[in-house]
Amino acid sequence: MRSARPALLLAVACLAAALSGASSAATTVPTGLHGFMLRADETPTDVFHRTPSFGWDPYPGATGYQFQLSTSSTFRENAVIYNTSTLTTPVAAPSIALPWITGSPHSLYARVRATLASGDVTPWSDDYGFDVVAPSAATPLPSDPGLLRWTPVEGATSYQVWLIDIPKQGQGPGTSKEHTKTNVLDERELYTFHQSTSWISSIRWRVRAVRSIASGTAANGLPTTTYGPWSPIYKSANPPLQSGIIRPLHTISDVTSDGSAGSAAHRLMPAFTWTGNQTANGTIAELYRVYVFTDKQCLNPVYTSAVVGSPAYAPRLGGTLQLPQDSSGIASARSTYLDDGAEPQGEMYDGTPVSATESLPPATPTTTAPADDGPAGTGSTGAGGGSAGADGSASSDGSSGSGAPAGAGTGPGAPVDLWDTDSWPKGGYYWVVVGVAPEAPTVAGASTVAAPGASKGSTLVPVSDTTQFKAGESITIGVAPNSDTGTVGAIGNGVITLKSPLNFGHAVGEPISTTSSATVVYQDLELPQQICADALNGINPWRVQRFGITSEPSRTSAQDPFATGLSPTGQLMSAVQKATFYGRPLIAWAPALSADTYEVEWSKSAYPFTAAGSMMTSATSAILPLSVGTWYYRVRGFDYNLPSGAQMLSWSDTEQVVIAPPTFKVTKVVVAKKPKFKVLP
Repeated sequence: MRSARPALLLAVACLAAALSGASSAATTVPTGLHGFMLRADETPTDVFHRTPSFGWDPYPGATGYQFQLSTSSTFRENAVIYNTSTLTTPVAAPSIALPWITGSPHSLYARVRATLASGDVTPWSDDYGFDVVAPSAATPLPSDPGLLRWTPVEGATSYQVWLIDIPKQGQGPGTSKEHTKTNVLDERELYTFHQSTSWISSIRWRVRAVRSIASGTAANGLPTTTYGPWSPIYKSANPPLQSGIIRPLHTISDVTSDGSAGSAAHRLMPAFTWTGNQTANGTIAELYRVYVFTDKQCLNPVYTSAVVGSPAYAPRLGGTLQLPQDSSGIASARSTYLDDGAEPQGEMYDGTPVSATESLPPATPTTTAPADDGPAGTGSTGAGGGSAGADGSASSDGSSGSGAPAGAGTGPGAPVDLWDTDSWPKGGYYWVVVGVAPEAPTVAGASTVAAPGASKGSTLVPVSDTTQFKAGESITIGVAPNSDTGTVGAIGNGVITLKSPLNFGHAVGEPISTTSSATVVYQDLELPQQICADALNGINPWRVQRFGITSEPSRTSAQDPFATGLSPTGQLMSAVQKATFYGRPLIAWAPALSADTYEVEWSKSAYPFTAAGSMMTSATSAILPLSVGTWYYRVRGFDYNLPSGAQMLSWSDTEQVVIAPPTFKVTKVVVAKKPKFKVLP
């Protein structure tokens, strides 16, 4: 009988690259669980201002991980606010907005456990306790008369401003709370229809940041407010109004610009400030309107402000002032503050109808990644909506929201931001401010008494033109103090019949007019195109000013990329220059001003950047579902107060990550002993 060939038995173990890490000493549970904002190696902390990312030491032999967040250290089911079991690397990027919550010592807890190839799971790790605390309140910044300004708050998507002493809706002091996307607010309530020092000299105010929570909140329905703390009460002073020709001063947001080439571009939609109250021909104005154009001839308008009485204008999300619509309303407005509401019809100087951009309906928010503009066939794919987990899989992260602050509105508000020109100072916008006056339209129903005249005590009035009147309307006949007011009962051939007799007799030719309140039209006192044409010809060139907007790109790195994951040798690491990871890496970015949500794209080439996949999230971190190879990624924000379909902000710099294949080594070779044979009888 032939002897059997010796059997060579090889035991091959995969390093943690395939099994989430090798370790010189086995542990019973995952260790090293901690939270971080941008990099896993940043200074340890247990207090955050927004939802953090999480990392832990890889567990030997793990094929995946389950990660949970809870408001209880016992992790009872009703306290779990986030749960995912689809993680393949030792990092987690929760896609929920955590509430402001603190405890003693903590009110939020995280834990993780590993899944093994056998299907078994390890015990849970030790709890990691932490708190989420709202950022500090904004503080005042220098500004121009009629304008409030404060420091931008990281992570804020808008602001609410409380005008302490101004009543709204007839409710008394302290009820005026205005909502704005930018870090400035005009004082239109103080100035409109009352410009004496007693009205405008000072204003008390508070401000608080508002954040978007579009990505959903706790799985157990725990409410998540959208706002931070109110600031202390601030007091701002204003000087008396200046006379003279209207002259632009600055555009103001996070920076202050005077229109010169050396001025910085704005990262937020700016406010506009000016001085003076006269048109070029000397007409006095007490109301103003700002126009923004893309060209120096002022032919292509892209923004029209609300009518304000202040020497400053800043866009609001809550709409315009409810300007009075007749002369009696204007008289009343001079002794009270105006409520928010619809602005009446406006007209340019040439009669062209005009409406405020603040009055437009809200734009449709971008919630799925738009098609890529790169080479044909490279449209974005991958995760779309905001309810998927940041690792690309569904997570039980909930979707309930709560707590829009009073006055903040229920939607994104009107599209009151401007497009990013990204070319300042070569390109940019041009703006002018014009005076506005409430003008009564030509009174309808004008006519005269016809022969033989109207007698005292009669209800019949001969009229030269009966077509100007209609039954049921009120008319005035004659000139005060000998005028009559009555209601038209019927209209005949050259005669109108009143419902009550005349108190006076009226001769042929006396005027007859309707007395119904005529809605005033808020008409510009100058034509913007004429102001710009004069400026081009050297006449008052300072009446036209320029500014630029360059949206803030999402910051994805400082010196090293904000990328964290499993190293090819089985360790949790954050990138140093060019990042190399095994498995899916977690990327993070700093919040961008004006951004309500973010898009992440990844590509196999840096240039041209051809998107192989993308995802949308309102978080500031995500796990990329990348395969082995060299990849490039970028991040951009979306501003919901830009028009629908044009809400994209600037892309971040492109960052590189390398996904390495698993590393194997032979750990042991076993050679079977030579078999022994025995001859059987």
